Amino acid sequence: MLLDPRTIRELAASLDLRPTKQRGQNFVHDPNTVRRIVAASGIGADDVVLEIGPGLGSLTLGLLEVARHVSVVEIEDALAQRLPRTVAERMPEAAERLTVVAADALRVDTLPDPQPTAVVANLPYNVSVPVILHVMERFDSVTRGLVMVQLEVADRLAAPPGSRTYGVPSAKLAWYAEARRVGTVPPTVFWPVPNVDSGLVALTRREPPDTTAARRDVFTVIDAAFAQRRKMLRGALAGLFGSSADAAAALERAGVDPQARGEVLGVADFARIAEQLPPGR
Repeated sequence: MLLDPRTIRELAASLDLRPTKQRGQNFVHDPNTVRRIVAASGIGADDVVLEIGPGLGSLTLGLLEVARHVSVVEIEDALAQRLPRTVAERMPEAAERLTVVAADALRVDTLPDPQPTAVVANLPYNVSVPVILHVMERFDSVTRGLVMVQLEVADRLAAPPGSRTYGVPSAKLAWYAEARRVGTVPPTVFWPVPNVDSGLVALTRREPPDTTAARRDVFTVIDAAFAQRRKMLRGALAGLFGSSADAAAALERAGVDPQARGEVLGVADFARIAEQLPPGR
């Protein structure tokens, strides 16, 4: 029922598909890994799952074994057109529970009903962070998820303040959700075989910080704070507040040490700083 290595290659050959690094195309060919991902996601029979970049359908079939409905967003027209046929051939009873949207996930702002309750995806490393943030922003019906990304990216997404890998992705994702690394996946279960391990990151949506600041202003502060990691915040944020002295005063009003660096602050700290931004900035 699920796709094995031979079937993956046969499907790719039938489409004259040559996986490219540019699109981050590494297809899971191990059914046990697919079922492990589905189990780790925690989805159930009532869930509507959003899958980004289904490729040849390895994970899609595993999700359809469990979920009420699966909506996929696929940028490659040939893959989007082939997927319904693959599902109809291998899991005909699930064909009506699949919706395929042929589009760039970063440009999708609406989806056909039923609306997604969870996101589960094998994401290419070069777009994984923007895609996750876009999904969490645009689809507030998504309450949880599991994403498979390059291991280094997984560490960044799940990093807490003060850790070596904490940065812009960690802080921005924290606006929407709690992120936890829940496993690793070896390169050998993919075709082509990537050069790195992958990590599984579980997402649980939570309320954003209680703040009067707009999300875009909080994200602007985060970007500035990490643009020059070695700088103290009073220097890193000088451009936003007009001068280092003005930034220091704003930081003090926000209850943040002007000599601290961005990597020690949580998203609530960045929100308090954003509240101090000059009007009409």
